[in-house]
Amino acid sequence: MEKPLRNSLSISGAFSGFSRLKLFGALSRTPHGLIDMSAPMLAALVWHGGFPSWRVILLGLITVFAGYTAVYALNDVVDYREDREKARLGAFEPSGSDLDAVLIRHPMAQGFLSFNEGLIWAMAWGAVAFIGAYLLNPVCMLIFVIASALEVIYCLMLRVSYLRVLVSGAVKSAGALAAVFAVDPSPSPLFLVVLFAWLFLWEIGGQNVPNDWTDLDADRRQGARTIPVAFGAKASARIILATLSGAIALNAALMALSPAGFSGAVIAMAAGVGLCLLLIPALRLHFRPAPARAMALFNSASYYPLTLFILVLINILFL
Repeated sequence: MEKPLRNSLSISGAFSGFSRLKLFGALSRTPHGLIDMSAPMLAALVWHGGFPSWRVILLGLITVFAGYTAVYALNDVVDYREDREKARLGAFEPSGSDLDAVLIRHPMAQGFLSFNEGLIWAMAWGAVAFIGAYLLNPVCMLIFVIASALEVIYCLMLRVSYLRVLVSGAVKSAGALAAVFAVDPSPSPLFLVVLFAWLFLWEIGGQNVPNDWTDLDADRRQGARTIPVAFGAKASARIILATLSGAIALNAALMALSPAGFSGAVIAMAAGVGLCLLLIPALRLHFRPAPARAMALFNSASYYPLTLFILVLINILFL
């Protein structure tokens, strides 16, 4: 195993024996991944209008967990050299405000996991996701393969173009699309388009651009091509506002297209969730641009699909 870049004694001691599993959890951003799982669960509920069979629920949960675990780890595997350089630049100093750093940011890059360990971890969970997706619906398997390939392309575009943000949006939308095909082999094409566009805009404005904003200094020194590096703070804030406003509008359209027949009150509550978790933090960032406010937006936006999932679940169960 490679020598850790800093704090080697304290961190190695804290993650010895069975507790080393926490390092693999950090590699896959498991705390964030568990939250992200709500997006495909939400998509399945909104389109199906209720609960699918127990087989689909159990197999779907295993597959979704495996898929997010594999793809997040794949990001670190492909970005290994770039992340090592960022670590040397001090970009991964501990921060209690970063949802992606609840455990440790990029443990491979900091030397606490070897490259081979990370690769095997990503491949093992990828195999589980591949098999589970096939059993749910071969279309789900195809979507997982495409999303994995796009994740590799996204990583390789770091120094190439800020348009990599579009690839990121497609990757984040893939899980929800697969979930719809898991509960219905012939879903509405219009619903799929709106679902894709909704999560695409949420990922750009609520996840990708704010997260890149927090790494702005290191990305500039590294020669990375991101939206904040290419366009600066003011333009990035406008892009965030525009995409998140679009996401809130598309969410209303998505729920209106659902066979569940959501009431106007439920759709209005969903819009209120978007206002609180997306638009208000984005406006704060717009009027006072700062990395801390970008991180605050990233964290609050991360809970957006989960909060909507809870809202829809309550509606299906009790209303």
